[in-house]
Amino acid sequence: MRKIFFYMTLMLAGAQIQAQKDFQGMAVYESKTQAPKFEMRGNRDITPEMQKSMEERMKKMLEKTFILNFDKSASIYKEEEKLEAPGQQQGGFRVMFGSLTGGGGTFYKDLKVKSYTVDKEFMGKEFLVVDSLPKLNWKMEQETKQIGGYNCYKATAVKQASKTDFRNFRPKNNDDKKDEAKKTSGETKTNFTDNFEIPKEIVVTAWYTPEIPVSQGPENYWGLPGLILEINDGTTTILCSKVVLNPKERAEIKPSKKGKVISQKEYDETVIKKMEEFREMNRGRAGGPPPMGR
Repeated sequence: MRKIFFYMTLMLAGAQIQAQKDFQGMAVYESKTQAPKFEMRGNRDITPEMQKSMEERMKKMLEKTFILNFDKSASIYKEEEKLEAPGQQQGGFRVMFGSLTGGGGTFYKDLKVKSYTVDKEFMGKEFLVVDSLPKLNWKMEQETKQIGGYNCYKATAVKQASKTDFRNFRPKNNDDKKDEAKKTSGETKTNFTDNFEIPKEIVVTAWYTPEIPVSQGPENYWGLPGLILEINDGTTTILCSKVVLNPKERAEIKPSKKGKVISQKEYDETVIKKMEEFREMNRGRAGGPPPMGR
């Protein structure tokens, strides 16, 4: 009887280990970013109707759906492909804008080696950004709430704002705009990017559930004792709308291999340089962003 019990215990332990090894989950996230308000009063070519139209298009581009496939140690996070409506084909600005707002590419996280890999396309070139996962100093809070039937706990952290993520752009205050106006002549038109600034730090609020004990989350967020179901940084909210544990169709959780391999710092420097060139090219010429499709 002891031998039978011993073998049964071994079989049960083996089955549990295999179940943990085979564990996989899928989560759907809806990402919405509050479109920044911008004034183009210095440009007579921009009518109130045109400005409203640009704001509406920008709002739609800032609403995205993502799929997170994860197991105990790795995950892939990718934007769900959507068909473009007639007349909404991507123009040059739309492509660049999409690459600066968290869309496009596959974001792979490997918790074992604390690294991430994401393929990005920017200005017609493909890059493969490989770097260490950012480690946030999470502060556990007492607040709780339910998301999709899961009990979630609140955690907050402060992180450095990325200069290559358009979602971090904030409208300049009136004093800043006045100072900028003093530097330009009356004939110079206001450039689109002159209306914004990037904060040095942003406060991140996360809601995670220990009921799904994986240290995963959307984008490059991780490090909490449970799956992150909601992230908010003040202007962007990423909310989980669906979770499927051990789905019948298993996803292949592997990093992309396409693109020139560079570090995050190198990629940021490349993007900032191109953005400056884009800014100077449009300064005093059109006073606003290129058309976003007709």
